[in-house]
Amino acid sequence: MPTATEDELGTEQWAIGPTIVALKQTQDGWTYGALWNYLVSVAGDEDRADVNSTFFQPFLAKAFKGGRTLTVNLESSYDFEGEHWNVPVNLVYSKVTKIGGHMVSFAGGARYYVDTPPGGPDWGVRFVVTLLYPK
Repeated sequence: MPTATEDELGTEQWAIGPTIVALKQTQDGWTYGALWNYLVSVAGDEDRADVNSTFFQPFLAKAFKGGRTLTVNLESSYDFEGEHWNVPVNLVYSKVTKIGGHMVSFAGGARYYVDTPPGGPDWGVRFVVTLLYPK
């Protein structure tokens, strides 16, 4: 199986663009909102494809007693150069706990791809460990 070389990873481009986030947290444990950004190349390797993409992430989370949270979101991206979408829907469960006096969040979930570029995946899994500071 071939391995990726340094030349195959990343865009080798510098890109800039706006990012906007809006969210609302309610007293009964709901958090909802969206994150959006748009990036366009401004410099970089001329032999590599330009960056011209947008990312949109609407999210909805419900916090429960005991430091538990259930989240659903989309991590939609569109590549204007390649003219293709990547749209996974994620369902994630997380739990905050204390280990050795430090707070840690463990999360795991599944993702289903509504749309992907040619040859893209149909599904995936995600596991996350987040160290929370200060304790």
